[in-house]
Amino acid sequence: MKQATLQTNPEITKALRKFLESLKGKNASEHTRRAYLKELTRFAEFLGPEMRWKHVDHVFIRSFLSHLHENGLSKVSVARALAAVRSLYKWLAREGIVQQNPAKLVATPRLPGKLPRVPTLEEMNGLLDSEMPEQAAFPERDRAIFELLYGCGLRNSELTGIDLGDIDYANGVILICGKGKKQRYVPLEGQAEEALKAYMNARRKVLSESGKTARRLFINRRGGPLTSRSVARIVKQIAIARGLPPDVHPHTLRHAFGTHMLSEGADLRAIQELLGHERLSTTQKYTQLSIRQIMDVYDRTHPRAR
Repeated sequence: MKQATLQTNPEITKALRKFLESLKGKNASEHTRRAYLKELTRFAEFLGPEMRWKHVDHVFIRSFLSHLHENGLSKVSVARALAAVRSLYKWLAREGIVQQNPAKLVATPRLPGKLPRVPTLEEMNGLLDSEMPEQAAFPERDRAIFELLYGCGLRNSELTGIDLGDIDYANGVILICGKGKKQRYVPLEGQAEEALKAYMNARRKVLSESGKTARRLFINRRGGPLTSRSVARIVKQIAIARGLPPDVHPHTLRHAFGTHMLSEGADLRAIQELLGHERLSTTQKYTQLSIRQIMDVYDRTHPRAR
């Protein structure tokens, strides 16, 4: 706090130093402490030598954020600075130094949404139409995992939560328990159904050899229930083995489900129901993904785009 010491009221300097020391008692990482020191030093310098805590209101904090933005900081950096100021004011309130927290009245800058990279139709078909690679410890199960994550748009937790009784082969559906214990049916047809039936035969053999029984659909090689962490590891290993980027995870396949259905003409409301989204606005991000893919094609192929 050397810079702040020369340019702020001693009351401000003392409080900032104590707050930063308090972070050590909370086992905050060195990275967090350095980040807070950097952001709060900026805040202290902006306050200047005449300001006291009682003079700082939400309008002043907004002015500080505008100052950061005008000096070239990104929205992400500005949001990080606001988070540091909010944490500071929580501590000031607990210590009785301030009576109100003006930072509560300041909205976080709207950050640009980061759209995930989604495998193309060709990439997904290439992966699912080929044999499982040697990295697949339980090939029948691992294929069924990919077919259900991509073919039904499931979350990882929904996949590992499927019980045998949730599968209705007669009607070609699976009962899924989603977020907030909300239930929905997803179709079980085509390649996903075939992969699941092949897995069920291999599953019975594993359970017979282990002498165990299992209520959950997906099991490990010892007959125990498969965890979400194991599913993530399986998806990553197989995807990388088939030439997909290393950042592929189960939710990537869910994104691919929504994006590819939309690009093939599916209604947004239908996709919302299949994915179990409470709000249509959540589903609309797949429109953004499709637009991005269209723009990529345009940029690569249209002679006037180069």
